[in-house]
Amino acid sequence: MKKKLFIKPLLVALSVMCSLTMVMAQNAAPLSPAAIATGTLKSGANIKITYSSPSVKGRKIWGDLVPFDKLWRAGANAATQIETDKEVTIEGHQLAKGKYSIYAIPTEKDWSIIFSSQTGQSGMNHDGTTTLDLTKELFRVSSNTKKSKTINEKLVYTINDKGFVLSWEYLEVMVPVK
Repeated sequence: MKKKLFIKPLLVALSVMCSLTMVMAQNAAPLSPAAIATGTLKSGANIKITYSSPSVKGRKIWGDLVPFDKLWRAGANAATQIETDKEVTIEGHQLAKGKYSIYAIPTEKDWSIIFSSQTGQSGMNHDGTTTLDLTKELFRVSSNTKKSKTINEKLVYTINDKGFVLSWEYLEVMVPVK
């Protein structure tokens, strides 16, 4: 009888602790929070890039966490999206007003940036493969990288009058957009 009196309150206490743990986990900040970069090009086109921003956290990023020569969603969580309110030109390719996804293939020297008409996808499958449907690829452009003088702990996109820049760790990738 004494055992039953002890077990019931113990089970109630464990249940409450589990519930509190679940609530705290749901309210915790995401590891790679959502972010939005906005800006206006010289042409007057307004650009918006929606992405998730992972942190370095002491890890080796390029060639390790993000492997060289493999397709990457250009951010974390869902595939990175770019939206423009006017037609723009990217290395001679026309990109109509609308919303698109951006993927990248990083290498040690330069990157391929892929623009796709596919939007809303998660970016990666559970097996680590990409969710990019290659039949929806619009075009690829090549972008050079440059080392930054200071570390960018979080992945950040910035938009200036010449295009957009992806900055993370000690690397910057500029994509000219007109």
